[in-house]
Amino acid sequence: MKVTINDVAKLAGVSMKTVSRVINKEPSVRKKTYDLVMSAVNELNYQPNIAARNLAGTSSFAIGLVYDNPNAYYVIDMQNGVLSRCKEEGYELVIHPCSYLDTNMQDEFKTMIKRSRLAGLVLTPPLSEQQSIIEMLDEMGVQYVRLLSGRDTDITERNNCILVNDFAAAYEITEHLLSLGHTRIAFVLGDKEHKSTSERLAGYHQALRDHNIEPSDKLIYEGSYSFESGVNGAKELLKDGNPNNITAILGGNDEVAAGALFAARLMNIDIPAELSITGFEDSPFSRQTWPKLTTAHQANDVISEHAARLLFSKARGSRKHDKDIITTFTPSLVVRESTGPAQ
Repeated sequence: MKVTINDVAKLAGVSMKTVSRVINKEPSVRKKTYDLVMSAVNELNYQPNIAARNLAGTSSFAIGLVYDNPNAYYVIDMQNGVLSRCKEEGYELVIHPCSYLDTNMQDEFKTMIKRSRLAGLVLTPPLSEQQSIIEMLDEMGVQYVRLLSGRDTDITERNNCILVNDFAAAYEITEHLLSLGHTRIAFVLGDKEHKSTSERLAGYHQALRDHNIEPSDKLIYEGSYSFESGVNGAKELLKDGNPNNITAILGGNDEVAAGALFAARLMNIDIPAELSITGFEDSPFSRQTWPKLTTAHQANDVISEHAARLLFSKARGSRKHDKDIITTFTPSLVVRESTGPAQ
């Protein structure tokens, strides 16, 4: 027979309401009571029925992850990070892809939230950067956490944000290329709608200026976060015999960098002897190319897991675990074979 909450209550010697409070991780439960109930839960191998919990009251036991990103590796890492925390909390995860360009996006959001009766949302870029979405969620009274590209000084309200310091990471990558003697460093940008694009460009510009090199628009290619954009960007930047004397290309992400490397090979350019190429994010793309890409390691699964932890803390109205939550991440330089000294 299926184990019920009543069986757990009897074994633990407490009321069913107390068992429910423990399972729902209410912060007011004493540790002794929590340990007693969880011992009974583990002994009986009790599995809470998520659907029954949703139907039993107004509280929801599911959160949503909303994204608009064509990079499958990014999406999978984000899903895995949030899902790992959901399992710890006893919640389900609703995954909702959408397009921020869709004129019906807000109505779609509202329908999804009401239909799934979500306890909260984790928003990824560029959706997390849309002020109209944030205002709508505030009006609905929905809890949310935003993943944003930015620096600590950029955000005044930090209680619902997880920041990724793309500026500092791009600065470090550019400085690495400068240390190898590269002064003509091109940049193939990602989608202009993403704040990560402007932050990475700003970090690149600042590193150049700090080494007394004035940035040049001739070395910038405005693209998107895709392999094809890297191919097209490298072809455009290096065409006609490379008149701008480019010796290094910084890709907006690893897909872009992999595309640039592919294009360079088609043009019989030796990597890294004649051209150094770097990526960003340390996705599998960076390790599947030859040579492997120098990049900036961005632990998207860890970032999203902390976003989920912050969301659950907010939903419970508790600050108990906030000291364990990391709210700013800075991708770190990973040097591989795609970069070398400038000729």
